[in-house]
Amino acid sequence: MTTKPSIPKGTRDFSPEEMAKRNYIFNTIREVYELYGFRQIETPAMENLSTLMGKYGEEGDKLLFKILNSGDFMRGVQREDIDAGNPGHLAALLCEKGLRYDLTVPFARFVVQHRDELQLPFKRYQIQPVWRADRPQKGRYREFYQCDADVVGSDSLINEVELVQIVDTVFSRFNIRVCIKINNRKILSGIAEIIGESDKIVDITVAIDKLDKIGLDNVNDELRSKELSEGAIARLQPIIMLKGTNREKLAILKKELAASEIAMKGIAEMEFILDRIEKLELTADLELDLTLARGLNYYTGAIFEVKALDVQIGSITGGGRYDNLTGVFGMDGMSGVGISFGADRIFDVLNQLELYPVDSLKTTQLLFVNFGEKEENYLLPLISKVRAAGIRTELYPESAKMKKQMGYADTKKIPFVAIVGENEINEGKINLKNMLTGEQSLVTLEELIERF
Repeated sequence: MTTKPSIPKGTRDFSPEEMAKRNYIFNTIREVYELYGFRQIETPAMENLSTLMGKYGEEGDKLLFKILNSGDFMRGVQREDIDAGNPGHLAALLCEKGLRYDLTVPFARFVVQHRDELQLPFKRYQIQPVWRADRPQKGRYREFYQCDADVVGSDSLINEVELVQIVDTVFSRFNIRVCIKINNRKILSGIAEIIGESDKIVDITVAIDKLDKIGLDNVNDELRSKELSEGAIARLQPIIMLKGTNREKLAILKKELAASEIAMKGIAEMEFILDRIEKLELTADLELDLTLARGLNYYTGAIFEVKALDVQIGSITGGGRYDNLTGVFGMDGMSGVGISFGADRIFDVLNQLELYPVDSLKTTQLLFVNFGEKEENYLLPLISKVRAAGIRTELYPESAKMKKQMGYADTKKIPFVAIVGENEINEGKINLKNMLTGEQSLVTLEELIERF
């Protein structure tokens, strides 16, 4: 019985047209990263499980794809190991490796493993797929790309300023209007301290992060459910509902959080970033947003998130400052800051807004019609010269009917067709047809090349 072809749930095939669009995204991001001095690295698709386990918490560990040991993977496994019904213990015996869950942990491993070879500060970017054993659903995949950039080994806030510039440059090139939201973990810690609920910072930030989705009353109800006092909730209100320009917001925060040393450090960091960014000409909006609370267990300073203004979609870029990237591998004190572009969501935004440049699709520019063996022999060296000039060129592989060859050019959206028969060979000319206008002209090889 013939098996119907299929792929695993949560994975995708990409057509040539889709790949052209994706490569446009990756190449744009890559060019901007390199413009700012970032250098590319790659790490293996699989890492030792000892590298991956325990770095993402219990839930994260469950989402790791584990790889069975090669050969006799049951070697060393006892019957009692199977009967014990402990999947974690059994997986440890059967699997030494797993597919990477993100690019951050492999990067931390890379930095520690190669620390003697690296010049600090180290600016790296990485554009590679990651895998998560998540439940597949619309917009959520088991295999997807991350486009990360990080600076490690530097505490300077100039790095944060440049990351904001990178985000702005990338989306300017895409012609996507965005708002760059920025916050600081230290300010959030200060808020929790001022209202006397430091131990509930995660509960507070998770609740206020939902303000846009569920509204103020529901946020307050959620805070009550986490056993915050009415006094603490009341003190939170002016902070949650902060309005005005970025400078006006900071002025209010300075007043409200004056008693918190950590909050004042966060405000000073925010002022430093704003002072520098105001000297630059950003295309994007930059907004201080206190409801932004991503990655609280990870980020220690600035937090970034980017929203598209013309499409209803989640965050399309995010990142922030962290203090101890490499601590999990025994190398303490390595501060860093990074961002990650969501390539798949950017793909959706560009599709919805139809913002792909025509030349980004990299289709064939010129098709030579094939009339037979004599013409083939004449055309092959000529086509080599056309390709040497950088023109994406095809020769139809067989002498099929003209209608079929023209149909091929139409389907592939090839804008020009070159027709070279006996008459053209005798004249040393090429009959060039514009497939959009139908216009035809006799040209020399040199004239043809000049047209592109």
